[in-house]
Amino acid sequence: MGETFGKSTGQAQNLCDEIVMLYSNNIKASAKERLIPMLHIPLRLSPLAIALWLASSPSQAVELDPQVITANPLGNRQLAAPSTVLEGDDLLQQQHGSLGETLNKQPGISSTWFGPGASRPVIRGLDGDRIRILRNGVGALDASSLSYDHAVPLDPVNVDRVEIVRGPAALLYGGNAIGGVINTFDNRIPDSPIDGIHGAGELRYGGADTTRSSAGKLEAGDGTFALHLDANSRQFNDLRIPGYARSSKVRDADEPGSRHRLENSDGRQDGGAIGGSYNWEHGYAGLSYSRYDSNYGSVAESGVRLDMKQDHYAFASEIRDLDGPFSSVKLDAGYTDYEHREIEDGEVGTTFKNKGYEARIEARHQPLGPLEGVIGAQVSRNEFSALGEEAFVPQTDTDSLALFMLEQWQATERLNLSLGARIEHTRVDPDAKGNENFVDADSASSFNAFSLSSGAVYQLDPIWSLAANLGYTERAPTFYELYANGAHVATGAFELGDASLNKEKAISSDLALRFDNGTHKGSVGVFYSHFNNYIGLIGTGNLREGEDGDIPEYRYEGVRARFYGIEAQDRWKLVENRYGSFALELSGDYTRAKNLDSGEPLPRIAPLRLNSALVWELDRWQARVEVEHAAAQHRKPENETSTDGYTTLGASVGYRFDIGQSQWLAFVRGENLTDQTVRYASSILRDIAPAPGRSVEVGLRTTF
Repeated sequence: MGETFGKSTGQAQNLCDEIVMLYSNNIKASAKERLIPMLHIPLRLSPLAIALWLASSPSQAVELDPQVITANPLGNRQLAAPSTVLEGDDLLQQQHGSLGETLNKQPGISSTWFGPGASRPVIRGLDGDRIRILRNGVGALDASSLSYDHAVPLDPVNVDRVEIVRGPAALLYGGNAIGGVINTFDNRIPDSPIDGIHGAGELRYGGADTTRSSAGKLEAGDGTFALHLDANSRQFNDLRIPGYARSSKVRDADEPGSRHRLENSDGRQDGGAIGGSYNWEHGYAGLSYSRYDSNYGSVAESGVRLDMKQDHYAFASEIRDLDGPFSSVKLDAGYTDYEHREIEDGEVGTTFKNKGYEARIEARHQPLGPLEGVIGAQVSRNEFSALGEEAFVPQTDTDSLALFMLEQWQATERLNLSLGARIEHTRVDPDAKGNENFVDADSASSFNAFSLSSGAVYQLDPIWSLAANLGYTERAPTFYELYANGAHVATGAFELGDASLNKEKAISSDLALRFDNGTHKGSVGVFYSHFNNYIGLIGTGNLREGEDGDIPEYRYEGVRARFYGIEAQDRWKLVENRYGSFALELSGDYTRAKNLDSGEPLPRIAPLRLNSALVWELDRWQARVEVEHAAAQHRKPENETSTDGYTTLGASVGYRFDIGQSQWLAFVRGENLTDQTVRYASSILRDIAPAPGRSVEVGLRTTF
């Protein structure tokens, strides 16, 4: 749903008017004639209303073919790394209020699910700091990896495209990307010329949480200067669920808890951005500013709400077609000011802040014989603090500096080889600020991490190809793995860090068979990772005194661990005739993870999952019926509970129509139509917060 944005606020409208006034003189005559009337639109109109008003006017837009640049900035579509791109209708079908739920049905990806307000992606059983979530190639600082109740400050409605790279994608984006990279693109800094005015708008209503959302986007340009404006607003009620919120494994017969509603799961999300760029024949340069503001309930703590704000400033530029040793140079930089307050009964209990920047530069060198490649550098700084009653980590500054390279060799017409390396220095500097809980946080820790990866793609014939990857990665421990010491109410545990932890090290590999004969397109792949020092939050068996009684103690420990599994997907074109075209989409994944030191399974691993969908299209109509099955998960540590299997049914129907030069889509989407109780094994709240019950949502989308 990457082309849909919007928000209904007078402030955003004023901002829109100011932008149009500032840039109307830079827009060529034909576009300017259409912009000037906008200045007379009453201020009560929202950006969405403006988008709908403009939809009846003709426009021109430059559309470029999508490229998976996250896995390989060299532009080769035959990527060795397992990757997925979601955009357009594919993104529309999967879009939810959080990034974790939006990607939850992709092979190998599950969700941390902490209610509709907070949900982070898990890739192949790896979560937290092992997954890098990027915005246009640069990390946007938050606190989502610290705790499951901390949301990723991003609404998927603002995203044009999502690129997912599974496995050790650490070479270009960070040593902490052992599990993979999720890169979102929003065109807030347009990287290609825009002629005229175009944009999009969307309205949605319904769902198990009765979502009310509006979104809108406007882009304008004269082929040289390009402008971008977007805004969005979303409100949602307490989530409807089948049966009791608490599972039978933890439910008290005398106090069974809430039924049919997940208490304190309501909230809102608002956001918007302004950006612009200057484009010339051989490159571009631009700036953007975005704001994210949300308030939602913590489903683990009755009466506790999280009030979150993030301001993000970005700069991006690329110069192409250079003479000399480098043919192009690309620079991306971002500064983030993040804060969220945890409010209990109207009083602020704890305030989390994270300020910092990240910048990276990539230079593509001229071909060296058969070799093509890029070299680059990345620098970042995070200033994290937690102040208040529930601060279980000290104030910490984290600095990192990295150098990386990626080389590619087209050895034969059928064989493509790649090799990459990264070296990264990380310094973690805590400050206890006199808090006796952090006596171990008395000196800085430094780590030098090295990563190496190789890949190969061999084209067996025009239909079949074989892709293989082998990588060695190192990850420096985070500040909370080193220095945590206190009760973490959201997870119901007393967490202890270990200041003597060493780097996390892993050897990872995957092998995939890919096929495309026009009728079938997909892949079947296996993966394997062995960790020499997997830093896990392991239960000690001890109890610590908490406000509401004793709570279990967990300690961050380095253990030997093993992850392996299988992922498969296929799109099968069944038939195409006067009754329409029919296709069958099939996918599945299975992950096993084991603590080799204790012999126990690792926690929060998704079970075997199978998905199937029948897709129909005829002229302006489209429809989809899908079935998802997840097996029971009984492979878990002794001190955790299992989850039951489930099978859910979903369906959607859409109708496309035109009004003037604009394109419209009206749609209805239903999920979990049989109202099954769904509890995610990958969620720490599996016995407290089930997934949504029966859900029906309607929407209207326009692009022009």
